[in-house]
Amino acid sequence: MTLLNPLASSLSKGHAMPTENRDDTLAAPHAQAGAPALAAAIPAGHGHVTTSEFKIRARDVNVFYGEKQALFDVSLDVPAKSVTAFIGPSGCGKSTFLRCINRMNDTIPSAKVQGSIEIDGADVNAKSVDPVVLRSRVGMVFQKPNPFPKTIFENVAYGPKIHGLASRKEDLEGIVESSLKKAGLWNEVADRLHQPGTGLSGGQQQRLVIARAIAVSPEVILMDEPCSALDPIATAKIEELIDELRSQYCIVIVTHSMAQAARVSQKTAFFHLGKLVESGPTEEMFTNPRDTRTQDYITGRFG
Repeated sequence: MTLLNPLASSLSKGHAMPTENRDDTLAAPHAQAGAPALAAAIPAGHGHVTTSEFKIRARDVNVFYGEKQALFDVSLDVPAKSVTAFIGPSGCGKSTFLRCINRMNDTIPSAKVQGSIEIDGADVNAKSVDPVVLRSRVGMVFQKPNPFPKTIFENVAYGPKIHGLASRKEDLEGIVESSLKKAGLWNEVADRLHQPGTGLSGGQQQRLVIARAIAVSPEVILMDEPCSALDPIATAKIEELIDELRSQYCIVIVTHSMAQAARVSQKTAFFHLGKLVESGPTEEMFTNPRDTRTQDYITGRFG
């Protein structure tokens, strides 16, 4: 199979998901016994809980900012315990859709979201779902590192404290250590936990933010261009971390880097002018896209 772009050589064996249908947005869910954590916030009658290879299912999502429509009828399934990359030119709607998953658009007064987004069968937009609780289950990492003006320890401990996840000091210390280890930062900061988090390098700050996100045991981690402000060495560490975390979490990453999407993701979705053009296993998207717009973007003809 001929690669459309030299960047696609970044794809490693095993990144593709050969069992996944390229028309996965229409795939039917399978039945599940037992309610997941997020669904527990939704009363009976507000949708049944399902299980499948997909963690997130979006159908006919439209987003408006005042009179301007930013997303048009987006339907997409996001696999569990894998990395899904959203690619596309600036202003195409990929970050807008990402923010729909944990209702960050609620913070924008003019924003209006239509359609359905479910996590484990639970509608995230149901009136019974507390956005604060939702965001503890769906963590978010932004473009620029944003540690709190607190110590490294307090940055990671903040979430577990406010959500009541640790009743004893020993439990809290265990969560902080475990989270920093998962974020690949423990060995670099273990002897300075009580120094300011803002004193770390940019790459270390971003890993601290990731540690803060995973400290509350989320099910999904959203990353909006997490490496855009980092140097190549720090970027490589974040990408390595993402690859390690995907065995435990559903990760969705927005990126402008084709090479990064090829390296870290198993599924890729291409957005253009507010519409989802196509999605599928990353290797197939980079070697055999179905839509000429995808091919043109991947090969650098626009964007």
